[in-house]
Amino acid sequence: MKKKPRIKVPKSVKTGEVFQVKSLFPHPMENGLRKDKKTGEIIPRKMIQRIEATLNGQLVFSADLHHAISANPYLAFHCRAESSGELSITWFEDTGKKTTLSQAVEVV
Repeated sequence: MKKKPRIKVPKSVKTGEVFQVKSLFPHPMENGLRKDKKTGEIIPRKMIQRIEATLNGQLVFSADLHHAISANPYLAFHCRAESSGELSITWFEDTGKKTTLSQAVEVV
């Protein structure tokens, strides 16, 4: 069973309130140095290089990741919302692939 990326935000926040965003991204984070135990071949490098989070299209968080990050990285950060909208997190791989996941944020 393959796990899916997840984002967790509060059900609602007050205008201007700082809230925590939690995310989990299932990813092997292969460094290109390990060998496949069955074939003996090198497993190709596949790493998340950058993470960006936007709220209503405005960048609220970004991070450059390096080879010391473990597989299936968990990330938590804080941001502030002035109005309801969509929080999106995008994970950028060194292979050029990117994955985006979004979650609604309700401001009351």
